[in-house]
This record gives sequence, structure tokens and C-alpha cells, in this order.
Amino acid sequence: MEYVTALKTLHVAAITLLLLSAFGLAGWVIKGRIHDRLLQRPALFVWLLMVLCLAILPFSGWWLVHLLGLSLGQTWVLASSVLYVLGLFSGFWLLSRLARKAGNSRFMLVLAIFSVACFVAIAGLMLFRPA
Repeated sequence: MEYVTALKTLHVAAITLLLLSAFGLAGWVIKGRIHDRLLQRPALFVWLLMVLCLAILPFSGWWLVHLLGLSLGQTWVLASSVLYVLGLFSGFWLLSRLARKAGNSRFMLVLAIFSVACFVAIAGLMLFRPA
């Protein structure tokens, strides 16, 4: 049972760090501090932390489902998986647009809000999952 507790802690920490990093980057962009230098050193640590969290989440989630003996076909597990993929794709699309510095800023804002909403919904599904 120690493994389950440690894995739950890792999973919750990963999604918490991911959301805090995303909100921190959004705050920097809104304040205009690193608008043109978004991918340089001060924010590079935050980007790397977000990538690490995104890499940890599917593996720790699958392992938790396996250790707890849950079915991968449960609605909340499937919904979390779909939301993860949608949030990941919109996040990478946003990153590619930011790296090229091209496109409509409103559309990039919509991508950012959609991606964050997906991960907040995943956190909600994890928190309020059926027993």
C-alpha cells in the first residue's frame, strides 16, 4: 500500500506543478515581463517542469489504475484520458505558435485557456472520482 500512497502523491504533485507553472507563465505574459523572450532562461525552467509533469501524468495514472484494480473502461478514466490528449495537443499547438510568434493573439489565448481548462477538469475528475 506504500506504493499506492507514493504514486498518488507523485500524480497529484505532477498535476499541481503543471497547473501552477501554467498559471505562472500566464501571469508573466499578462504582465508583459517576458513577452518577446518567452522561451529564454528565466522561463526555461518552468517549460521544462511542465514537460516533465506532462510526461509523468499518463504513466503514473495508468500505474495507479492498475494498482487499485480499476477498469480502464470507467467513464472518469476515459474522460481523463481524452481530456489529457486534447489538452496536450492544444498546449503543443500553442507552443508552436509561440515559437513562431505568428498568428492571432486571441486564438492563442483560446488555446491556452482550453488547455488549462482540460487539465483543471482532469484534476476535478481525479478529486471527485467515484469510489
